[in-house]
Amino acid sequence: MSLKIRLARAGSKKRPYYHVVIADVRAPRDGRFIETVGAWNPMLPKDGDRVKLDAERINYWIGHGAQPTDRVLRFLDQAGIAKRDTRNNPEKAVPGKKAQERVALAKQAEEDAKAKAAAEVEAAKAAAEAAKAAAEAPAEEAPAEEAAASE
Repeated sequence: MSLKIRLARAGSKKRPYYHVVIADVRAPRDGRFIETVGAWNPMLPKDGDRVKLDAERINYWIGHGAQPTDRVLRFLDQAGIAKRDTRNNPEKAVPGKKAQERVALAKQAEEDAKAKAAAEVEAAKAAAEAAKAAAEAPAEEAPAEEAAASE
């Protein structure tokens, strides 16, 4: 018979309370269990007394082959009863496909806006240089025209 140390939900709707129980793996979550070895009240503040465990009985059942679930193993690790290996999932923080597409579109739009702004600046510089050249050119031609007109 395979045994699990797991949580069994109790409490009312939207007011959860969990019992830490020893149960056969085939038993339903809130169904038949062998023994209650603790409790977890997630409604209490984190610095309060949320988790209560019977370390002696838990060690007994672990010695008889009971495997804790991940959540219960976290509690046992905090209590110093069992060791939980840290997990590393670097892909967890990677955004989904749609979010990556939105970021790529935003980056492309930003690059297009920068290119357009740079083109406008270049066009304004070219127009300013052309206006400056046009302003200087008639000033040089004006004396020649005046000389021709006076003759």
